[in-house]
Amino acid sequence: MEGPKRNIYLRMKTLREALEVWSSKTGSIRTAGEIIPAASGLGRVTFAPITARRSVPHYHGAAMDGFAVAARNTFGASDANPLQLKVGMQAFAVDTGDPLPPGADAVIMIEQVEQAADDVIEIRSAAFPWQHVRKVGEDIIAGELLLPRFHVLNPADLGALLAAGAAEISVFSRPRVWVQPTGSELIPASRAASAEPGQIVEFNGTILGAMVAECGGAPELREVVEDDFESIKRSLRDAIDSPADLILINAGSSAGSEDYTSAVIADLGEVLVHGVAMMPGKPVILGTAGGKPVVGVPGYPVSAIMAFEQFVRPLLYSMQSMECPAFESVSASLGRKMPSKLGLEEFARVILGRVEGRLVAMPLQRGAGIITSLTRADGILQIPQEQEGIDEGAEARIRLLRPRAQLDNTLVMIGSHDNAIDLIANEVRARDGRIRLSSSNVGSLGGLMAIRRSLSHFAGSHLLDTATGEYNYSYIERYLKGKPVRLVQLAMREQGLLVRKGNPQNITSMDDLVRPGVSFINRQAGAGTRVLFDYLLQQRGISPESVGGYDQEEFTHMAVAVSVLSGRADVGMAIYSSAKALDLDFIPVGRERYDLVIPESAWDDFKIRRLIEVIQSDEFRGILGSMGGYDPADSGRVIGIWNGYEWKERSG
Repeated sequence: MEGPKRNIYLRMKTLREALEVWSSKTGSIRTAGEIIPAASGLGRVTFAPITARRSVPHYHGAAMDGFAVAARNTFGASDANPLQLKVGMQAFAVDTGDPLPPGADAVIMIEQVEQAADDVIEIRSAAFPWQHVRKVGEDIIAGELLLPRFHVLNPADLGALLAAGAAEISVFSRPRVWVQPTGSELIPASRAASAEPGQIVEFNGTILGAMVAECGGAPELREVVEDDFESIKRSLRDAIDSPADLILINAGSSAGSEDYTSAVIADLGEVLVHGVAMMPGKPVILGTAGGKPVVGVPGYPVSAIMAFEQFVRPLLYSMQSMECPAFESVSASLGRKMPSKLGLEEFARVILGRVEGRLVAMPLQRGAGIITSLTRADGILQIPQEQEGIDEGAEARIRLLRPRAQLDNTLVMIGSHDNAIDLIANEVRARDGRIRLSSSNVGSLGGLMAIRRSLSHFAGSHLLDTATGEYNYSYIERYLKGKPVRLVQLAMREQGLLVRKGNPQNITSMDDLVRPGVSFINRQAGAGTRVLFDYLLQQRGISPESVGGYDQEEFTHMAVAVSVLSGRADVGMAIYSSAKALDLDFIPVGRERYDLVIPESAWDDFKIRRLIEVIQSDEFRGILGSMGGYDPADSGRVIGIWNGYEWKERSG
C-alpha cells in the first residue's frame, strides 16, 4: 500500500522547545549493562558498584631496599651502642616489593646498614614496627567499594580494578545506532568516478557514523534504501526489531514530494517534532517508534551535522549515563556584519585568527549543503533567534572546532581568490607544522577593507587602475591611508575566457559575449577579475547589460570554471590554472599581477616570515610554474612600501 506522498507543513518549534520535548521523552533512556574486560574500560561508565575482590597489597611487603627485621630485635641500637644482626637469622635482605619473611615487621633501608662481616650487619638506630612496610590492605581492602555506579573510568581506575582482582566489570553498553541513508539518487562512494547527472555520492552516513563513534556509540551503517514509503517503512521496522538503541534516518525529512520520513515514523510510532527554527537543520524530525528514539536527519550535510549535535549527541551521552561535554568556546570580534532571520537560531561558520592581538572571526559561506564550510571553519557562531544579526566589531562567543592553542598560529588571509593560496597553505604547513592558513574569499577590495580594519594578516589583490594600467598602488593610496603596508608580488598570471572543451559556442573574443544565446558567469563586485572584465568591456564599448548572465556571480576562479564545465554558463572569466585544472579551453585576454598586501604590523610575525620564505623558494616557484598560467620569476619580491601616507619605495 502506497503511503502519503507529501508533507504539506513543517510544524516548527523553537530550538529550546524542541530540546525540552526531546529531553522529556528520551532523557530517562539508558542502555543495558554489559560485562567487559576491565583493561578495555577506558571512558566507559560503570553500570553497577564495583567492590574489591582482594586487598592491595595482599601481603606485607618491603617498601624499600634493605633488610627485613623484627622491630623488637633492634631496640637499644644507637651511635653509642651499635647493634649487630645475623643475616639469614635476625635480618633478611629484601628489595622493594618483596614479601616480608615470617616474624619480620620492619625494613631498615640499605643506606642505614653497615656490613660488619659477610653474614653480619650493624645498625645504629632502632626500627619501629611497620617501618618502610606496605601492610596488607594499605591501598585497598577486599570487599570495600572500589568504584560507584555511574563512574566514568579513567586510566588510573583501570589499574586499581586490575590490582583489586576485578578483571571483568559491568558497564553501560555503547548505544547501538542504526544509520539509514535514504534516496533513490544516492550511489556508493566506490562509484563516484562514474557518477551521472542526478546521482549523488552517499557520504552523510559515514559522517553520522563517525559522529556516533565520537560520542561513544556503536554505529551500524545500512545500505541505502530508495525514496519509497514502503521501502523506508520496512527499513524502520527492521531497525525496531534489531538490537539498535537509536535510529537515524537520513534525508526525506523536509516537505518535498518524496520526503516520506515523517509519515513513516507517524505510521509506526509518534512524531514529536517536525521542523525546528534553526538554520541549518530546520527540517529535523524527532520521534519514537517501537519504544526507540528515531531522528529524521536532514539531507544537506551541514544541516545533518547541526541537527546531530543538537539532538543526537546529548542523547548518546545520556544513554550511557554521562554528562554531555560542553564545547570549548572563545570570545572574538566579528569581522563582518552577520544579518540573520528573526525567529531562526542560526549556526554560522567562521574562520578565526589573532590579528594585532585581537581574536577576529570572519564568516564563511552559509549554505546548508556546503560541507567545506565546516572543513575550512575554525568555529561556529550561534546567533539567537531573538536577534536579527550581529554587527561588525561586536564581541561574540564562538564555539571552537579546533584546539584553542591553534588560534595563535593561524594565518588569516582575506581577499581575492587564487589557486596559489592553497599551494601556499600546503607549503607553509610543510615548512612549519604549527601554522595553518585560513582564507576567506571576498575579492580584492574586500581584502583591502579587511587590512584597513585589522582583520587579516594579509590580503590577496589584483586591482587594476584603468587610468594608469597599474595594479594595486592607487587602491592602497585610496583605501589604506594611515595604514602602513608592504606590497609583495606573488606572480604574474594569465586571465582569460573559459569555455567547454572544443569551444562549442565558437567564442573567440570578448565581442562574442553579446551574441544571443551565450550565457556568461561573472565574479562578484569588488573582485579584481570583475574590475578587469568591466575595463575590457569599456575598452570595446560593450555595455554590461548586453552580456547575458552578467549579474550571475561566483566568488572564486574554480567556481567559475565549474559553472562552465557543468553547463550552467557557456563562458566565464578566470585564470588559466582553473581552466587547466578542469580541462577547459582557455582564450587569453591579458596578463595581470597578483600581489599580497601585508600590514607593517604583521611583517615580523613568524607566520608571515614563513610565508615569505615559502614564496621566495625555488620549490614553490617550480610548483607554481607547473600549474600553468603563472610567471613566478619575482615571487616574494617587495615592490612597494607604503608608510600610510606615501610610498617610501615602489618598484612594480
